[in-house]
Amino acid sequence: MSSSRPLRVAIVGAGPAGIYAADILSKTDVAVSIDLFERLPAPFGLVRYGVAPDHPRIKAIIVALHKVLARGDVRLLANVEYGVDLKLDDLRQFYDAVIFSTGSIRDAALAIEGIDLPGSFGAADFVSWYDGHPDVPRTWPLEARQVAVLGAGNVALDVARVLAKHADDLLPTEIPDNVYQGLKNSPVTDVHVFARRGPAQAKFSPLELRELGHVPDVDVIVYPEDFEFDEGSMAAINSSNQTKQVVKTLTDWTLKDPSQFTASRRLHLHFLHAPVAVLGQGRVEGLRTERTRLNGDGTVSGTGEFHEWPVQAVYRAVGYFGSPLPEIPFDDLKGVIPNREGRVIDIDGEQIPGVYATGWIKRGPVGLIGHTKSDASETVRHLVEDVTGAVPARDGGEPVEGDLDAGRIAPHGSPEAILEFLAERGVDVVQWADWEVLDAHERSLGEPHGRERVKVVPREEMLRIARRQTQAAAGDDAL
Repeated sequence: MSSSRPLRVAIVGAGPAGIYAADILSKTDVAVSIDLFERLPAPFGLVRYGVAPDHPRIKAIIVALHKVLARGDVRLLANVEYGVDLKLDDLRQFYDAVIFSTGSIRDAALAIEGIDLPGSFGAADFVSWYDGHPDVPRTWPLEARQVAVLGAGNVALDVARVLAKHADDLLPTEIPDNVYQGLKNSPVTDVHVFARRGPAQAKFSPLELRELGHVPDVDVIVYPEDFEFDEGSMAAINSSNQTKQVVKTLTDWTLKDPSQFTASRRLHLHFLHAPVAVLGQGRVEGLRTERTRLNGDGTVSGTGEFHEWPVQAVYRAVGYFGSPLPEIPFDDLKGVIPNREGRVIDIDGEQIPGVYATGWIKRGPVGLIGHTKSDASETVRHLVEDVTGAVPARDGGEPVEGDLDAGRIAPHGSPEAILEFLAERGVDVVQWADWEVLDAHERSLGEPHGRERVKVVPREEMLRIARRQTQAAAGDDAL
């Protein structure tokens, strides 16, 4: 085995975290060959399947990610599922190092009475539905007139806005047709968002909150009695321009004259209400909350004053949670792969050679895209240190140069070897050229209607379209 070949690195997960890691790694001094594995037939992860369709500004991130994969120096191997089509021992045969960037796609648990009643949903599942994720059902039970959303972050706002918004106002977006039809038939009139702390502790972004006030034929209603500011709140307002903007927007809404509320749908924002039970016999019929008070440091305590709200559906948006991976350690409390700055560690705290993590599966579901980039930089820096022996300068010391040809340990290090392995297992791998065919098809579906794209939802249909180029080249006239 020659040490002159490029370092072979597998990245499992083709969302922003994985693509940023690939981009950063490709720009180091190490000669590297990178394969980016993705479970679904399409790349881009949470930006494609976790951002509301009426947020094109955020979805524009895909443009930057697209440029990385289109360069040709990072190979996409999609429709390949880690733990099913191949495992860690398999990857070690073909790669010198493996980075896991599988994100956090499950809903965090909320341990209150009745949370498992029919009509109670996790926000992550609903987001996957309205974003056209191929692994979720095509229909969603939108039968409630009054809905509760639990949480005080941007996901809670996204869910509440999509539920309250008229379906026709989503038509210019990439919303799948089945989602449009489902929302079009929704009888919803009122969506209530409940936050257990005060306005100064809300985790809404200022822009997203302001956008809420411009949704056509939807009134945003806040309640002055829910506005309380303790010393911790004032400290947060004075130290964060983002918090200051959020509080100002919310406070301005308290000044609205109730006679102005004439829309056919209403979105209510409730603060200092902690959910304590989902009510109902056989299905959701209501929500019980407890009035809370601020403790002076931004935390809250219960007051013993309870309210019951007549709702027929509840969506919990209290955070995302990671999923365990075969043969990889997992922290069941934090929902992450245990690691030290991206180096994966075992139960004894020892580093597992050649295995790394980045993104939400590394640090938990917090932070924005900027955090994901710095996260990837940290992981890649340690990977390069480990494989080459190089150590950057710290505390004024001198950097230690490494062997840029070191670290080639995989017994089957040619790029073709992994493709042969997957072919033998009957895995239908989707590569970048295949994705470009599917991408062009989705854009063509949207073009007659003035939309950027219309997503193809069923996995089988995605694969059929992605294969058009391959089948045409082979003389297959079936399409």
